[in-house]
Amino acid sequence: MSAEHPGGGGFGTVFHPEPDPVPSGNGGPVRIGQLRPLPRRRRPAMVALGVALVGAGVLGGAALYQHVNHQVPVLVVSTAVPAGSVITSADLSTVTVAAGPGVQLIPARQEGQVVGLVAASNLEPGALLAASDLTRSLPPGPGQMLVPVAFKPSQLPASGLAAGDHVVVVWAPSGSSSSSAASAPTGRSYDAVVEDVSPGPDQDGFDVVDLLVSSANGPGLAREAASGDVVLTVASRKP
Repeated sequence: MSAEHPGGGGFGTVFHPEPDPVPSGNGGPVRIGQLRPLPRRRRPAMVALGVALVGAGVLGGAALYQHVNHQVPVLVVSTAVPAGSVITSADLSTVTVAAGPGVQLIPARQEGQVVGLVAASNLEPGALLAASDLTRSLPPGPGQMLVPVAFKPSQLPASGLAAGDHVVVVWAPSGSSSSSAASAPTGRSYDAVVEDVSPGPDQDGFDVVDLLVSSANGPGLAREAASGDVVLTVASRKP
């Protein structure tokens, strides 16, 4: 197709057709020469910031987990401490445990308050220290008497005795103990708590058990124990 130049000079013109539209992905036409924008590159600084935030979240979660489980340093017994012994700093160390509600342990920061107190019972290495394990003075306390009683090994439980065990001492005179029989009624008993036990028989072959009894029963138990006609029974064990 051609047309005459308006000036009549005989020069022709050329027809330049429009390009056909190219369909886009969303159904609308996209003309040739129009390019889609390229996706933006991730900046290294932003990636590093994201990693740091993730790390901070992990650490924060660990701290929260530790707090929820009450991870606290507490006092633990490092050496054997016999009942009635004064506690020193060498007897203690610390360990971190998860202390749940109702667990009565002694925080490590209170070590200075524990040193100088007295062990209320035999403390074994590795045991977590509790307030019930301590006392401020050596026994006997007010209203108590400490009575040592000698027993033949065959008169004691095969499983042994430990400080804190509750026992009952029964006076059981033999036929030859006429003098003892006249001093107290047969079958009299004494409730007592074991304070300590000798590590082995003495030179006479007896095991000595220190018993805490009420002040009212102390003299009677001492008198009847001297006759040798007493029997020990275990009422309950210390937990």
